[in-house]
Amino acid sequence: MFVSGGVVVKVGGSLMDAAGSVMRVLAASPVPVLIVPGGGVFANDVRGLGIDGTAAHWMAVAAMDQYGWFLSTFGVLADDVCSLPEAGARIFLPYRTLREADPLPHSWDVTSDAISAWVAGRLGCPLILLKSVDGVMSGGEVLAEMPEGLETDVIDPCCRDVLRRYAVPAKIINGRCPDRLSACLHGVCVSGTRVR
Repeated sequence: MFVSGGVVVKVGGSLMDAAGSVMRVLAASPVPVLIVPGGGVFANDVRGLGIDGTAAHWMAVAAMDQYGWFLSTFGVLADDVCSLPEAGARIFLPYRTLREADPLPHSWDVTSDAISAWVAGRLGCPLILLKSVDGVMSGGEVLAEMPEGLETDVIDPCCRDVLRRYAVPAKIINGRCPDRLSACLHGVCVSGTRVR
């Protein structure tokens, strides 16, 4: 995946226990990286309330800010500026920008996956979706590309539509394999699933 001009990287909430190694790789990136935090345990708390619609949407987006602040404890700056850093990595706290733009449906079909796709589209950058899996599986194998019509719980139901709308190239990579992430940031083709 071509990332030389900069890349948006969504750091999934499931990687909370591996955040230190992930953030070290991102901080050392040779290309500018804007990190979009997942919701993690903070969004799960919102889900556990059993609410949906507008209130749940904004509470879950606020949960992304909380996870972003957690990620910042590993030495990467966090702020609410939706732009690539000049160099290195920065964490994007999305609540303020999303409240102003309100670009996505207020539904649990929208998670940090679709939000990171929207951020990448807004910035004209490719997207890396860091998950706790190697990619989308079929028949026990990791798919190099997610085929049309395939349903999966690896990304949220709205993510692919947002990627298409903004023509964002995206790839799912296992964030528990820091060498793989580092190689991708250096322009090397690595194992994972392309999503278009």
